[in-house]
Amino acid sequence: MGLPRFATIRAKGAQHYGVVVEGGIVALSAAFPQWPTLREVIAADGLDALARAAEGRAPTHSNGSFDWDIPVPAPEKIICVGVNFPDRNAEYKDGQEAPPNMSLFPRFARSFTGAGQPLIRPPESPQLDYEGEIAVVIGKGGRRIAEAEALTHIAALTLCNEGTIRDWVRHAKFNVTQGKNWDRSGAIGPWLVPFTDPGQIVDVALETRVNGEVRQSDRTGRMLFPVARQIAYISTFTTLVPGDIIVTGTPTGAGARFDPPIWLKPGDVIEVTAEGIGTLTNGVADE
Repeated sequence: MGLPRFATIRAKGAQHYGVVVEGGIVALSAAFPQWPTLREVIAADGLDALARAAEGRAPTHSNGSFDWDIPVPAPEKIICVGVNFPDRNAEYKDGQEAPPNMSLFPRFARSFTGAGQPLIRPPESPQLDYEGEIAVVIGKGGRRIAEAEALTHIAALTLCNEGTIRDWVRHAKFNVTQGKNWDRSGAIGPWLVPFTDPGQIVDVALETRVNGEVRQSDRTGRMLFPVARQIAYISTFTTLVPGDIIVTGTPTGAGARFDPPIWLKPGDVIEVTAEGIGTLTNGVADE
């Protein structure tokens, strides 16, 4: 039996969280009113309690009767790591083998949508691009976390399509924030998988497909800055708290790197898959 999977869904206008089971979701929000969202569940180290509460139960919401939301609906922080694979670094042609420190930028929760929902292409630019990544959700907060201890601060793993409006990341000299935060331009989900073993993140396969064609494929073992280093570095300057999300970096192969570039358009289907986590699938729609 595999690890339990925890999700946030929306059904008939109401948001619920619960456990993914065969055929749907066992919604458990009403049974744990002390925890309004999965963020509070994680802060209270309550994922095991949810898993036990769902054991042997039939779904309360069958597949097709709900929409997926991003699993942690209101994290305090979403911090993304840029240019974190060797081939991505080489794309920048600046002569650096690898930078001494990682590139970081923030994203806001409303820039993401859930699994199965379309990524939204705004009228201001056709340059909507995909970036398949693994995201880690912090369970135990801290400041100046030692790299050797960093992985013990992870509660769960999920997937991210870090959708980007490419021309807007180049509006300024050093700043990508405005190209990374368009409403519903990216996706997180579909669920959280509890983090129980370093083997879940240290060297796993990560792949992005667009309309069935493999566009990105690499392994986390090739990251320039492994996840433990990310947690240690980020927590040096900001206190990490339960529910914070670190989006850990994307391989080469985004649409911007084709000649000519291949931007996402309505009708496209993007799938981000990682070993041990699953697949995040989204379409595309115009705003």
